[in-house]
Amino acid sequence: MGFLADSLSRIKPSATIAVTDKARELRAAGRDVIGLGAGEPDFDTPDNVKEAAIRAIREGKTKYTAIDGIAELKAAIAAKFKRENNVDYETSEISVGTGGKQVLFNALMATLNPGDEVIVPAPYWVSYPEIVSLAGATPVILPTTVEAKFKLTPEALEAAITPKTKWLILNSPSNPSGAAYSRAELKALTDVLMKHEHVWVLTDDMYEHLIYDDFVFTTVVEVEPGLKARTLTLNGVSKAYAMTGWRIGYGAGPTMLIKAMAKLQSQSTTNPSSISQWAAVEALKGPQDFIPRNCSIFRERRDLVVSMLNQANGISCLKPEGAFYVFPSCEGTLGKTSAGGKALKTDEDFVTALLEEEGVAVVHGSAFGLSPFFRISYAVATEALEEACLRIQRFCAGLR
Repeated sequence: MGFLADSLSRIKPSATIAVTDKARELRAAGRDVIGLGAGEPDFDTPDNVKEAAIRAIREGKTKYTAIDGIAELKAAIAAKFKRENNVDYETSEISVGTGGKQVLFNALMATLNPGDEVIVPAPYWVSYPEIVSLAGATPVILPTTVEAKFKLTPEALEAAITPKTKWLILNSPSNPSGAAYSRAELKALTDVLMKHEHVWVLTDDMYEHLIYDDFVFTTVVEVEPGLKARTLTLNGVSKAYAMTGWRIGYGAGPTMLIKAMAKLQSQSTTNPSSISQWAAVEALKGPQDFIPRNCSIFRERRDLVVSMLNQANGISCLKPEGAFYVFPSCEGTLGKTSAGGKALKTDEDFVTALLEEEGVAVVHGSAFGLSPFFRISYAVATEALEEACLRIQRFCAGLR
């Protein structure tokens, strides 16, 4: 009998965090590394949000709060859902956690039993299948295709549902692909779900505000109100408000589920940081004008990266609808040898050689459940992004 829990052997460490750590180590050793692995905006938290946090500290709002969020924040979240998504939630149907990851973790741990299945379209955010596995359930991975623009089709969803299916996890816009479902595409999926009353939906809307061109964001409950009683709508302030380190995420769903999640949270972290919660109230209620400004910068970066990657030998890259990632294919580079002598058999070989030879840190597609691809986060300064893409072009040009 080993000392560590068996459940730990069911999960892997986060690949995106591992890449960021490796880039940090190389930098510390004096290497010139451009890190495109981390999923966080390079913009600073808006000043009005910072001031709200400082005010909360000065006013002594530094004590324990209600387990799953202060009343003021829950009210601000309910108002956000009404204003932006045209969906009504009571404050009793809202849960606030230490980042979206905790809300997701609570929901899955509070509902899954061994033998349950959770449908996870690939490419997926690295934590979805791991948390499902940790809960003792089985992630059912549904690979998507470039032809379908990395989106789950209703036919594939229908075919994957079994009597054991408990959840479908849907992330739009997606990390890692940036793919976002239009209203019509969502409706096709919700039509399937309406036929299977035992399947719940966990819709991760964390990148809701990071959308480009003429794309219009919609969420599951907005498209199909008939699913409200079995949907958890997950969101947070991390990405749109550049508040990753503040650790505030939230979810809205049926009271029965929200209470179960609070019970779990009461025995893990208890309340999220009181100061971060007051900052989040200001984020949701304060001026929103910086979001489109940031989006236009992200859109320019997206266009730059897509254009430059498509000029690299053996790389092809779709133009995504949202988030701040691209998920290019490196299939055309496989079977070749890098200038540094590394044989490229897999996407992991490709990203390892790219980091070692050109100092560009990206994440291999297999970490997100789909090969041979890699993920680039373009939430970094435009000059660094351009230089990184030039290095990728040079690396690909050197393949033999």
